[in-house]
Amino acid sequence: MSKTTLKIAVAAAFPLMLAGCASTNEYAAKDAGFSAVSAKTAESTGKQTVWVQNQQQARAVSAQVKTLMAKKTIDVETAVQVALLNNKGLQAAYADLGDSAADAWQSTMLLNPTVGIGFNGIGTPGLEAFNSIEGVIATNILALATHQRNVDIADTNYRRAQLAAAQRTLQLAADTRRAWINTVAAWETVAQLNQAQAAADAASELAQKLGETGAMTKGSQAREHVFYAELAGQTAKARLDARLAKEELTRLMGLWGSDVDYQVANRLPSLPKGVMKNDMIEAEALQRRVDLQMAKLDLDATAKSYKLTEATRYVTDLELIGGFETEREREDGDTKHETTAIAELEFVIPIFDSGKARMRKSELAYMRAANLLAEKSVNVRSEARSAYQAYRANYDIARHYRNNVVPLRTKVEEESLLTYNGMITNTFELLADSREKVNSILLAVNAKRDFWLSEANLAPAIYGGGAGASSGATEVAAAADSGGGGH
Repeated sequence: MSKTTLKIAVAAAFPLMLAGCASTNEYAAKDAGFSAVSAKTAESTGKQTVWVQNQQQARAVSAQVKTLMAKKTIDVETAVQVALLNNKGLQAAYADLGDSAADAWQSTMLLNPTVGIGFNGIGTPGLEAFNSIEGVIATNILALATHQRNVDIADTNYRRAQLAAAQRTLQLAADTRRAWINTVAAWETVAQLNQAQAAADAASELAQKLGETGAMTKGSQAREHVFYAELAGQTAKARLDARLAKEELTRLMGLWGSDVDYQVANRLPSLPKGVMKNDMIEAEALQRRVDLQMAKLDLDATAKSYKLTEATRYVTDLELIGGFETEREREDGDTKHETTAIAELEFVIPIFDSGKARMRKSELAYMRAANLLAEKSVNVRSEARSAYQAYRANYDIARHYRNNVVPLRTKVEEESLLTYNGMITNTFELLADSREKVNSILLAVNAKRDFWLSEANLAPAIYGGGAGASSGATEVAAAADSGGGGH
């Protein structure tokens, strides 16, 4: 007789079904814990963040961006807000948070049991239908025993994904702020070089006329001509740098189409009257830095994974099988039924794999996570100190150029003009003093730019999201194997 067996996979919920239900609603929610990300980033940036998940939200965000971009000149705060609303890469990072929430949600569900049903003797002559039925249901009881640990690991990774989304938001805000500062400083440099070029043009033209009269040597003429030519090249390069800086800002804000025709100011804001004092910046950074909190969660997840490996060191697959077998026979015209219960326990005998290798890998993973956390703590304190030192020193440097260097150069130019009017100083000495003043102004512009950049770096040093910030260690798997009129 032939025997046909049909196996059907059935989704079922067994004991521990309610494990982790307190978090299941959060995992299954549409925003997948995004409110926590928004609150954490608002503390640092003071800006609104939105996770766009439908057409209605997309239209609302688009309208908000158009309203912001309707301003004639985009200031730094507007640029940051537009970037947080409109940058598509940031939306992709929020989708990663949704993936992690789905993984955590999936971890709360038990493995589906397997049901097997077999029929024996189908179609045999003299029998009505069959002479035996076999039914079996099997489930992995090891998965039940380790279920809560897997849920805890997945939840830790989910919390880490929230921090990763917050870090990506903070980094975009910081990058946009720096890009705006660089763009405005670049156009301010172009404006100063244009002024210098006008003076150099006048000097070059005058040198040519004096040379035609024989009042100026060819060497002196060439000196003025080459200065004008070099300055023209520098101005063209500065203009290119300004355009490229604006394009970087455009990319960060995620602008498209006519929105790229926005303008930025022609000069950076003036220096503040004083600097912020923050003697507790190291303590604030240790308390608030997102990447440090991520490293702590990495260590936590690794520790939980290590305990799970330890629990399943010897037994990695343990199945409980229960079922029945019913047989039917016909004797003297009577039909007899006999049912036999089935109970089996299947598991792997660790003859060849004692689990030592897996234990060693778990130990090394924990040591690596612990050392990365220690390194991150050291780096966070140092980065916080460096950020404040740069902020304080760049303020003094910029103020020195503003209060001392530029006024002295202006005074020299004024005195040269007086002596020129008194026919004591010649024309080229006056032009040379004017050029030196322009050079000093360019240095002052660069110093002011460096100050505002260092000021923009303070928030990333405290909250995270600095340039090139990385998440540190990789995520720990959820033990799947075990179960103004500007430019």
